[in-house]
Amino acid sequence: MSCHIPDPILQDFLATAHAVGAAGLLRCSSGNMSLRLDDERLAISCSGSWLGRLAPEQVSICRIADGALLHGARPSAETRFHAGVLRVRPDVNVVLHFQAPYATALACRPPGTTNYFVIPEMPIYMGPVAEVPWFIPGSEDLAGAVIQALQQHDIANLDHHGQVTVGTNLAQARQNAEFFELACQIIVQGGPTIRPLTDLAIHTLLAMRQTMHRSI
Repeated sequence: MSCHIPDPILQDFLATAHAVGAAGLLRCSSGNMSLRLDDERLAISCSGSWLGRLAPEQVSICRIADGALLHGARPSAETRFHAGVLRVRPDVNVVLHFQAPYATALACRPPGTTNYFVIPEMPIYMGPVAEVPWFIPGSEDLAGAVIQALQQHDIANLDHHGQVTVGTNLAQARQNAEFFELACQIIVQGGPTIRPLTDLAIHTLLAMRQTMHRSI
């Protein structure tokens, strides 16, 4: 089993990490990201790394089957759910997790009280948002809850812990993470009188999403 990441893939991974840092999706070390390298391996940011300035030596290689480290520094404490999502979602190649400020603000509200469908990109690109209850970061309980949530969803907001986004590639996952944070920012800044999309608009956009998925 190879412990090498081809340089173009590594550079794309690093560029995406730096971009999400520049976009304000995280602070310091409050984020982690992974990329499927092949059927057996994933690349993941190492524990304590700052994605906004991630260096090549801070990218670890782990086994998808169980999250075990194959090469590099100690991986993120959330490797369990990164590997687990890649196991149960063969259509997914990227997992991003950030304590993005506005998403995390909404994750501190009572569950089930937020309608995230305030911009068309939400139903078109992400669909319904899974809300994951509180578990200790890095725990097996959290990993199990995230894996279960993302079996049927492309976006989850973790109680007091921020968003987890998936995608088929780095660009798609980054786009969805930024659109989700934009929607959350609109909700927070719009206040209690903000109107979500109408039920008809949401139904139409979700149907468009299904058509897009079937055409892939």
